Amino acid sequence: MRAVLTLLILATSLSACGHNVEQRAATGAAAGLIVAGPVGAAIGAGAGVVVSKTQDKR
Repeated sequence: MRAVLTLLILATSLSACGHNVEQRAATGAAAGLIVAGPVGAAIGAGAGVVVSKTQDKR
């Protein structure tokens, strides 16, 4: 549970890095991959897409 929480915090914070959805998803996936492997990469990429869609609406 602790690793999942750490992953979500890291992926969410790093997924905001970038200027478009692809860059944000890639940054989130890289962070997730480092923390939790392939599953973390998928979660990080998803977080990057969500953050991108949220920031693009502003």
